[in-house]
This record gives sequence, C-alpha cells and structure tokens, in this order.
Amino acid sequence: MFKYTPSPTLLEQRTILVTGAGDGIGRAAAKSFAAHGATVILLGRTTQKLETIYDEIEQAGYPKAAIYPLDLEGASPDDYDILANTLEKEFGKLDGLLHNASVLGTLTPMEHYDIKLWYQVMQVNLNAPFLLTKSCLKLLKKAPDSSVIFTSSSVGRKGRAYWGAYAVSKFATEGMMQILADELENTIRINSINPGATRTAMRAMAYPAEDPMILPTPDAIMPLYLYLMGADSHAVHGQALNAQK
Repeated sequence: MFKYTPSPTLLEQRTILVTGAGDGIGRAAAKSFAAHGATVILLGRTTQKLETIYDEIEQAGYPKAAIYPLDLEGASPDDYDILANTLEKEFGKLDGLLHNASVLGTLTPMEHYDIKLWYQVMQVNLNAPFLLTKSCLKLLKKAPDSSVIFTSSSVGRKGRAYWGAYAVSKFATEGMMQILADELENTIRINSINPGATRTAMRAMAYPAEDPMILPTPDAIMPLYLYLMGADSHAVHGQALNAQK
C-alpha cells in the first residue's frame, strides 16, 4: 500500500470535483477529501446516492459539499460546458478533478464483443473524462496548484484476454494522461492511479467467485489520492502510479 500521512488540513480552501462519487472509490475519495478540508463537488448519475454522501459529509462537520447529477453516458459536450460555467459562477476555480467514474462492460473475447456496449464503455470511460477535462481546464488554470487524477487499471497497462472495451479504454486513458501532462507541464499536475484489487461492486462483477473480504476497502487506498490532490505532490507530474504496491 502507498504510504503517506497527510496533514488534517491538507486540502483546506480547495475545491475538488469527483466523478462517480456515489459508490466505491469515488465515495471514499469524496469523503476523504472533505475530511481533509476540501469543498467537494459530488458528480454522479444517481441523485439519491449523492444525497447520502452529501448528508454524511455535512453530519461529520466537514466543509459543505455540492451535488451535480450527470449521466456521463448521455451527456453532450454542451452539458460539460454548462457544468464548467456553473462551477465558475459558484466557486471561481477548481483545484482538483478526480476522474473516477467507469463502467466494466463485459468480459468476453473481442470477436464476440457487443458493439453497442463497446460504445457505451468508451463513452463513460474515455470520452467523458476528455470532455470534462477540456471544459474544466479554464477553472483548473485559475487555481495556483491544481491536480487532475485519471483512474487507470492493471489491464490498462498490460493487456489481458477478455477485458475488451474496459482495458482498451484504460490504455487510452493512460495515453490521454501522458499527452495532457506534456501539454500542461508547469501548469496543472496530471497523473493516473491504478487502484489495484479493491472491495468494490465493479470488482465483484469482474470476479464473482472471489471473496471480497480478502481485498482492501476503498478507504484503505486513499493515501495516494490524498497525496496527489495536495501540495506535497507538487513535483509529481505525468506519472502512472499504483495505490497498492
């Protein structure tokens, strides 16, 4: 596991947008960022889940969060521009962006992969992070020390049979991270995280016979997420990192 002990005020005065904030790693990240002083914008498809996280953050006494429901599969480029304009009016800048939302698709040979499902996976896992980052760059540039984290996977760094659209989308995500890092050097920190095997619903879908209790919880892998969102990682840029070693 990545070792890091953050200051309790690591993210004070920072505004951070988290996609897929309703479940799993996104939920844990949103609460962890808030616990360290950040104002968190909770983005996800299911309003009820976002409201639950919002209430938990409020009850814990952390900075008040914000909710922004958005279905990444159906969102248009204009929807992302509207989101960015709304955030600019409400917060003025954006200090962090965690691209966490992803869909698994199905595990099957490429030969048999459903074309419609392929497009759905690419829309959520690849096109949405591109469109959201593109729209939010003006806000990220307004912050003195902003950070963007893309979520990758072990199958996005070394191909594996049957992982199809999910693996391809993560390979492309790594490429997008590298290109943005090269373009935005000395402007915005851009990195990717491979969470590793974690106790989430997606992991259970991919490995239904696995005992989830042997896996670390999303909370256990938060040190790397906190490190990359805070000022301690100011020199880390264009890196493909692992939350679990």
